[in-house]
Amino acid sequence: MPLRSVKSNIVQSIRAFRVPDLQQAAQHLGHHFLYANLAQANSKQDVLDFIVQQFTFPLHACKSFDSLYDHMTDPLHKSGPQPGFVVVLEHIPAHTRFDKEAREQLLDIFREAADYWSDRKISFRCFYSFSVARVPSSLDMERPVEPEIDANGIEIGVEVEKMPTDKLVDISPLALRMSSPFNAGYWLTAA
Repeated sequence: MPLRSVKSNIVQSIRAFRVPDLQQAAQHLGHHFLYANLAQANSKQDVLDFIVQQFTFPLHACKSFDSLYDHMTDPLHKSGPQPGFVVVLEHIPAHTRFDKEAREQLLDIFREAADYWSDRKISFRCFYSFSVARVPSSLDMERPVEPEIDANGIEIGVEVEKMPTDKLVDISPLALRMSSPFNAGYWLTAA
């Protein structure tokens, strides 16, 4: 049972958990399982639209983060006894159009929902992961680059590496564990 060691009301990185395992654990506990894949979202409104669509909330829930919070709390509580929730937000965008502040606002909504359900003694566990889209920089643009001239009047060639901007890079739990030099448990067991 993967949720045995996880607090009953928390928002945390998905890390070592797999979505099918979380879904199975929710089913075993009799909890609601809410899943949203946000890999194709580019803006705050896209994120809201995908969450509302995949959670099957009413369309007016996608107007703002506040309305999303409202639909995850009071109306559900008033609709009858709730067994608990396991929520997964996979591939939250991490780029300039959905920056760190927007990501924190989104996660704060789920933290507040976890607090709301905690006050009512109902489990609400939310797991999330980030995706990083390669956003073109000024060096990646197709515009010509004027060469620099050194003190002797010789042109210095500027070679620009083209970056794939249409690729989505997944930060998987295994990659995160492997990339951390502080995760001694992984490195000791891998040897």
